[in-house]
Amino acid sequence: MLSRSGGRLVASALPRPRGSPQPAPAAAGRGFHAGTAARQAADGAQEQPKPFDPVLLEFLVCPLSKKPLRYEESTNELINDELGIAYPIVDGIPNMIPQAARMTDKKKQEEESE
Repeated sequence: MLSRSGGRLVASALPRPRGSPQPAPAAAGRGFHAGTAARQAADGAQEQPKPFDPVLLEFLVCPLSKKPLRYEESTNELINDELGIAYPIVDGIPNMIPQAARMTDKKKQEEESE
């Protein structure tokens, strides 16, 4: 059965013969292509990691202490000096999950000296 949707005919309600394949969803062609990543890795193309935009520091705070963070370019991490933890930045995106953070060397040295 044809129905009218937004001024065009839609045949979605028509019965399909048994054994005929289901049509692909409309979003199927817009997603991640698994073959693309494999081809890029096979090509041996080494891409530089996406840079972190320091403007984001105005909006980001430590999820634990709610204090501002400092960007360390050499390690590509956001540092909370007060707690002595560093959040990694992956592909230009800060991973602010506390379980993903690591203890900084300064904090480790303080704990060992106590």
